[in-house]
Amino acid sequence: MMFKKLQRKYALTDQGVINTKKGAFWTVVVNLLTMGGMGILYMMINSYMDTLLNGAQLSPVSTVLILVAVFLVLSILTHLQQYRATYGLVYKEIKTVRIGIAEKLRKLPLGFFGKRDLADLTETIMGDVNRLEHVWSHCLGYLYGSFVSTGIIAVMLFIYNWKMAFACLWGVPVAFILLFGSRTVTKKESEKNKAAAIRVSDGIQETLESMREIRATNQEERFLSSLNEKIDSHEKVKKRGELITGVFVNGASVIMRLGVATTILTGSTLILSGQIDFMLLFMFLMVITRIYAPFDQALALIAEQFMSQVSANRLMEIYDAKTAEGKDSFKVDNHNIEFKNVKFSYDDNVVLNDVSFVAKEGEVTALVGPSGSGKSTCARLAARLWDINSGSICVGGVDISTIDPEVLLTDYSMVFQDVVLFDDTVMENIRLGKHGATDEEVLAAAKAANCDEFVSKMPEGYNTVIGENGAKLSGGERQRISIARALLKNAPIVLLDEATASLDVENETKVQGALSRLLEGKTVLVIAHRMRTVEAADHIVVLSDGKVVEEGRPEELKERKNSKFRHMAELQSSSAKWSI
Repeated sequence: MMFKKLQRKYALTDQGVINTKKGAFWTVVVNLLTMGGMGILYMMINSYMDTLLNGAQLSPVSTVLILVAVFLVLSILTHLQQYRATYGLVYKEIKTVRIGIAEKLRKLPLGFFGKRDLADLTETIMGDVNRLEHVWSHCLGYLYGSFVSTGIIAVMLFIYNWKMAFACLWGVPVAFILLFGSRTVTKKESEKNKAAAIRVSDGIQETLESMREIRATNQEERFLSSLNEKIDSHEKVKKRGELITGVFVNGASVIMRLGVATTILTGSTLILSGQIDFMLLFMFLMVITRIYAPFDQALALIAEQFMSQVSANRLMEIYDAKTAEGKDSFKVDNHNIEFKNVKFSYDDNVVLNDVSFVAKEGEVTALVGPSGSGKSTCARLAARLWDINSGSICVGGVDISTIDPEVLLTDYSMVFQDVVLFDDTVMENIRLGKHGATDEEVLAAAKAANCDEFVSKMPEGYNTVIGENGAKLSGGERQRISIARALLKNAPIVLLDEATASLDVENETKVQGALSRLLEGKTVLVIAHRMRTVEAADHIVVLSDGKVVEEGRPEELKERKNSKFRHMAELQSSSAKWSI
């Protein structure tokens, strides 16, 4: 139970708990051996003093040999065992931690990312993990090992002479009580520091992503001024936090060091009263030089641990987030997509309410409606990028909530309005749709998506690097690469969300023709605002305010009186004439 609390408190993995135990154990061994060496040194000096005072024969050879042996064993254990257990194992484990976080994020539904600011999430993955790495490697094993070894030594000292032991050790618990009392203040300062760091990261990201708009509107000075204010604020918060932590740590260290004075005063008093001799006082002074040493570093480590708990809590939010899971096999006779009384909301904002429709295999089903009606949400729910609140979504009669999303998505090709491309060649960006696809397959998909027209003008053709997120391409060119990627995958279900929105009329017609040929026999779900894009669809589903208000074939809906689809088509037709 204790180790479970420790695991959650510092976001440790199971292996991390084992590493902490090993680090603590070898720290105890090394500290006890070090103190044993001090004891042997005391015996040597005591023997020497006995020789000077009483004329006894001095034979220090055996004692020296024992001391040398202790020193060698201590050196070996310190470098080979304590260092490895305290640092080496943790540095090896941190790789597993980072991979584990990536795996966890990979399995989380998109709803998780919708609720988290990107800069905040990046700060957790990078900054918080880095801080915890230092705590895992430098603090936990060393600190708990120091507690145990000091406790053992304290018991032995109290048995030997309780008055001197108390004079020597009273400052240690008082110092730690002071430091633990500062935990609330330290934690609040750490939270403020983290919030300020996130604001800086968010400001930098926003400025870089919006640089084109900033320059176009001559807002450079305002944005840079705002960013400077955030950086200055973070610097002030960090300085204040470090100052407060430093005051408590140094105050605790001063209190602990008062034990030196009380040891000398108590020892002198006991010598004068004849209760102890000088050599006993000397022994306790030697003990002080070692028993305080671990806690000099431990005081700073505890303060760091207090601050790290904020990072651990943020990391545990990722670990505790519910993943989308299910069966690892998905075999169906057909790929009809059926929504049955589906309800979905973002937090308290209801987006879909009792939505029911069927997108049949071999047909193009178009979702139309005003902005905010829930069209894109339906497409994402159909691929289980989010999980619904109630109702069901079935593919081929199988509830997709029972299927592992990664397994499910092998049957989906998707082209969304927001295209994501990588800083790689055109060829490799398209090949992302099908791992291991041949160059011929990639080129065929690119040709079908009408990519040849602009790629042929590039200096290296399909081997041209297109920059981060396709920075060297226009919006229409980026979208055609995304379409080629989906065509290459050749999945039985295709989701197109405003796939042709950035194309001119001529290119849109070409791409629509390619889609008509290559999507034959598949389940196609199309989302578009332009009515001419969906007029060739087999089935229309009209959404409004998160509900299905009508559905049917395009020609049927146009003939209906008071038809929502007919009204939208007429409005767009009038707008087109007006714009002409």
